[in-house]
Amino acid sequence: MFHPIIQEWFERSFARPTETQDLAWKEIIAGRDVLISAPTGSGKTLAAFLACLDRLVRAALEGSLLDETEVVYVSPLKALSNDIQKNLERPLQEIAKLAGEKGLLMPPLRVAVRTGDTPTAERQQMIKRPPHILVTTPESLFILLTAERSRHLLKTTNTFIIDEIHALVDDKRGAHLALSAARLDDLVMKAGRRYPQRIGLSATVRPIEEVAKFVSPDKPLQIIDRGHRRQLDLAVDVPKDELGPVASNEMWAEIYDRISELILAHRTTLVFVNTRRLAERVAHHLAERLGENAVLAHHGSLSRRLRLEAEQKLKSGELRAVVATASLELGIDIGSV
Repeated sequence: MFHPIIQEWFERSFARPTETQDLAWKEIIAGRDVLISAPTGSGKTLAAFLACLDRLVRAALEGSLLDETEVVYVSPLKALSNDIQKNLERPLQEIAKLAGEKGLLMPPLRVAVRTGDTPTAERQQMIKRPPHILVTTPESLFILLTAERSRHLLKTTNTFIIDEIHALVDDKRGAHLALSAARLDDLVMKAGRRYPQRIGLSATVRPIEEVAKFVSPDKPLQIIDRGHRRQLDLAVDVPKDELGPVASNEMWAEIYDRISELILAHRTTLVFVNTRRLAERVAHHLAERLGENAVLAHHGSLSRRLRLEAEQKLKSGELRAVVATASLELGIDIGSV
C-alpha cells in the first residue's frame, strides 16, 4: 500500500494500524473524498496525513518533488495548528533519517503554519518558497485566497484536510470555510488541475450525513464511521453553600480549594472557564495554592509566545494545570493529561 520507507517507519513507530486507519487509507489512496468520524486517539490525523506523506516521499525519492504546496490542512484553533506542525515534523525527520540509512537521498519536505500569529518574515518566506504542507485556520485560508501574492500558493493543492469539522458545521465560521473551499476548488481547476481531494476529520457526531454534505456537497463521499464513545468518569461538584446570582468570596475560596484538591489527585489537569478574565483569575488563585510554576492560563488574548509556552509545558507534563477558555478545547494532543 505504502512506499517501503513509509511502511517501515510506521511499523517501527506503531504496533499496528487502528481500524479507523485501515478503513480510511484504502479510500484515500483510491482518491475518494472521505469523512472520518471517530473518537480522539483513534488515529484520525495520521489516517489523513500518511497517504499524503507517502505521495510526497515517493516524489522526493524519484526526484520529481516540486517547490509547491500539495496539502492544505485547516483546523479551527491556532493551538491545534501548532500541534499538528510539531506532530508532522518529527515523522518527517525520522522518515528522512531512515531513507538516509538505506542510502537514499531525500530532499526535505517542508511544513509551515499560517495563522494570525505567523510573523511577517515567515509569511514572506512562504511566498518565496511554498511549503509542501500548509497548516492554517479558516480565517487565514480566506486571506490567502483573497490576497494576490499568496493565492498562487494554493493553486497546486492536491489534498484539502478539514480537522475538527464538527466544531464548524453549525456556525458562521463553517459557512465561511465552505465558501473558501469552493474558491479553492475553482482556483485549482482554473490552473488546469483536478479538484483537490477532500478529507474531513470529526469527533463522534450525529447526524453524520449532514457533516458529510459539508465536506463534499457536490461529489460522492465515503464515510468512515467508527463512532463509539469512550466511558466517562463524570461527576458534578457543587459548593456546600447555596449558589446565588453572585458567588461570595468565601464560596470562590471553597471552589479554588476543591479544584486544587482535584489537581493534586491527578497528574495534569485542564480547567475550562467561560471568559478570558476568569481564566486569569482562576489561574492566579490556583497558583497561590499550588505554586507559581504549577499553573498557567491559556486564552486568545495572550501573546503567541505565552500560549505556545503553556501548550509545550502542558504537553511535557511540567504543569499541574492549565486554565483555558475554548482556545484549548479541540483535538490538541496532550499525552500527560
